[in-house]
Amino acid sequence: MMDLIQVIKALSDETRMRILNILKDGDLCVCEIETVLDISQSNASRHLTKLTTAKILDYYKVNKYVYYKINEDTIKEFSFVDEIIREHAVKLEQCKKDLQRLKKYKDSGLGCDELKEGKVCFNNNCID
Repeated sequence: MMDLIQVIKALSDETRMRILNILKDGDLCVCEIETVLDISQSNASRHLTKLTTAKILDYYKVNKYVYYKINEDTIKEFSFVDEIIREHAVKLEQCKKDLQRLKKYKDSGLGCDELKEGKVCFNNNCID
C-alpha cells in the first residue's frame, strides 16, 4: 500500500508531471531534462529523486551522463500512471510547450556535451 501512496504523491507536482511528459516517449539525460524544461540542476535532481524513490523512474549511466526512463514495471502495476501521462498531462498548456521544446531540441542534433558547454541555440534559433 505504501508504494501506491508514494506514486500518488510523486504525481502531485507540476514539475514532476512535466518530467514524465517528456520521458514518455524515450530516455533523456539529466542535462536534456534541465534544458527542455528550463529548470536548474538542483530542481531537476530533487524531482528526479522523488520520481525514482517512488519507482516511477529508473536511471542508468552512460560514461559521465545519467539517463532517466519510465519504469515499465511500475506502469504495469499502476496503469493509471500511464493514462495520466499519455491522456491528461499532454493536455496541460505547459506540457504542450515542453513537447515543442523537446522536438526542437531533438531536431537540433545537439547532445549532452553541447548542452554542458551552454549551447542551447541551433540554426539561429534557440529552443525557448
